[in-house]
Amino acid sequence: IQRLGKYRVEREVLDERRLEELTQRKTYSDIQPPLTHRLKDSLRCTVPKLKRSVLNSFPVLYWLPKYSVWDYGMPDLVSGISVGIMHLPQGMAYALLASVPPVFGLYSSLYPALIYFFFGTSRHISIGTFTILSIMVGSVTERLAPDENFLKRNGTNFTAEVDISARDSYRVQVAAATTVLGGLIQVLLGVVKFGFVGMYLSEPLVRAYTTAAAAHAVVAQLKYIFGVSPARFTGPLSQVYTLVDVCSLLPETHLPTLAVSALTIGLLIAAKELNSFFSSKLPVPIPVELITIVAATLISSYTHLNTNYTVSVVGEIPSGLSPPSVPDVSIFGEVIGDAFALAIVGYAVSISLGKTFALKHGYKVDSNQELVALGLSNAAGGFFQCFSVCSSMSRSLIQETTGGKTQMAGVAAALIVLVTILKLGPLFQELPKAVLASIVLVNLKGMFKQYSDIVTLWRSSKIDLVVWLVTWVSTMLLNLDLGLAASIIFALFTVIFRTQMPTYSVLGNVPDTELYVDTETHREAKEIPGVTIFRSSATVYFANAELYLDALKEKSGLDISKMIIYKRRQEAKQRRREKRAERRAKRQTKREVGNDTRIDETNGTVFVIPTTPRTPEEDQDGDTTTLGSSTEDTLSRDLERVSLGSLGKWTWDIHSIILDLSTTNFIDIVAIKMMKNIFQDFREIDVDIYIAGCQVSVVEQLERGDFFSETVTKHQLFASVHDAVLFCPQDQIRPSVTFHPAL
Repeated sequence: IQRLGKYRVEREVLDERRLEELTQRKTYSDIQPPLTHRLKDSLRCTVPKLKRSVLNSFPVLYWLPKYSVWDYGMPDLVSGISVGIMHLPQGMAYALLASVPPVFGLYSSLYPALIYFFFGTSRHISIGTFTILSIMVGSVTERLAPDENFLKRNGTNFTAEVDISARDSYRVQVAAATTVLGGLIQVLLGVVKFGFVGMYLSEPLVRAYTTAAAAHAVVAQLKYIFGVSPARFTGPLSQVYTLVDVCSLLPETHLPTLAVSALTIGLLIAAKELNSFFSSKLPVPIPVELITIVAATLISSYTHLNTNYTVSVVGEIPSGLSPPSVPDVSIFGEVIGDAFALAIVGYAVSISLGKTFALKHGYKVDSNQELVALGLSNAAGGFFQCFSVCSSMSRSLIQETTGGKTQMAGVAAALIVLVTILKLGPLFQELPKAVLASIVLVNLKGMFKQYSDIVTLWRSSKIDLVVWLVTWVSTMLLNLDLGLAASIIFALFTVIFRTQMPTYSVLGNVPDTELYVDTETHREAKEIPGVTIFRSSATVYFANAELYLDALKEKSGLDISKMIIYKRRQEAKQRRREKRAERRAKRQTKREVGNDTRIDETNGTVFVIPTTPRTPEEDQDGDTTTLGSSTEDTLSRDLERVSLGSLGKWTWDIHSIILDLSTTNFIDIVAIKMMKNIFQDFREIDVDIYIAGCQVSVVEQLERGDFFSETVTKHQLFASVHDAVLFCPQDQIRPSVTFHPAL
């Protein structure tokens, strides 16, 4: 039901000075008490603050004592088992993306989830392996540990055979070192309350980045799908070179491997579609990936795919847990850029999912604590040879939809992974790698659907579309680390660009209201006669200060420089007229006194003597040429070039300009100087300038920037545009609304 009402407010017109008197604005000392008082308050509240600090740092101490086994135990157990079953195939498959043995994918699904249980604040996200981070780790491990560095020796010569054991061992070290460093970066950012960094990754940027990363994953899995061995390329355009090399090797495709891949992909797609179709009737989704892995392992074992058809398999999977080890710190210098990218991307994915579920279920997620929790999960996991992890969208959705209530579901999932590592790991030694690659490709289907963003953004926001395309292209061509950096820089550049190219408008009054809107977009908005109300849609600062001034001149129709010249011309002409009049008056006086006589009666003779001798030049009706008058005549000739017609839309009936700064949330020293110049320049042409709608923070910045003076005071700042309009000279205003003095 639409409710319409009216209201009437009667008050005095408020400028900034009067507003401060009425509101009693607090000083800095009122807002910030003395240091001694703060120390006393701090000591008085030490115990409660310490308790809150401990609870914030260890959220498990807050919710675990309140945990109800009867209410949450069974839902968390069912949800944990479902997520744990998903961990097994995803952990082993994503280990291939990270270019490490599959068992380390299982480790990455175990240790970080247990650490997050103690420090995390989200109840529904599932911490473990994730496609994008696995690809990013894989780009690091393959760059620092390429196959050509581990060729076996035959005496003094190198052979074409790769020492897989040595290569994988070093790649695990690289992955662990990168993970530890990335985790430490996350912890550091969380401690300094840098959780807001995720806000700089806009949704179009993140979606384009993950889409491009999915394309990286496809290229990385092609060698397992087709059973070929392309060369390893690094640096910019490496994906292009790899794709070209794979295409050149297609005639050498290993047909048994391709058959396994095609069959697995077809079955997975069909099973997932059935899962989706019957999702409303199934209490728990069918674990398609786990069934595929078990079936493929059994078939491979009984048909001996590896020995009879040379289909590449996972190989030896050690049972039991490996002891912790200190990562190789000498690698840190080579991977610091990659570690930072992993830290930012992993946090952005986790916090976005965490906030989504928190909003849906009515609880709060602490962004800084999430950064610390994720960092500790990665840093501690790195000591157990894990690679970088974050929350997974697919597993998190399963955990939420199957009834998970708390972080205990993550513990139940970790127990499933632990049992697999301890007892069931060796059973998957005959699993074909092509099956794991197929699982990766099918799971990327959701990422591929994000290409539809192009159509959506084309309709809604062209700038966001450009951000999406630039992010995708830069990530594809420059790889994941440089691509992310280039994308963030470009996204920030678009923000600066938008503030440099805002919408400038002249406001008019809505009849019978105190509202003012753009006259170009609203038919009923009427300009106030003699008053120009100018507004920018963006804040005013150094990057757009000059554009603001140019727009003000254009919208008001006042070319200040030409108008000042014109005014000086008129003043010069007036001075010359006054001087001519003064000279004529003097000459007239001289003529009148020229006939005065002085009578000399010496010896009885009367002499008539002129008082002042005259020259012929002085009898002329012209001016006596002097240096000053010559200069004025030259200036006059120059100023004759400027006429009213050349001044553009110049109307002398504009006597006031109101600058609406309600959209400005900060103002820097460059903009303050520009505002000073506006006041000074318009004062020279007898146009008054007023400012309206300033926030308190902007007023304080104006004070610190020495904006106010004897000529520019707070009496020229008003609480609203309407106050400023009412303050303008009333006898020169014919508004479209009857302005009440106290409205």
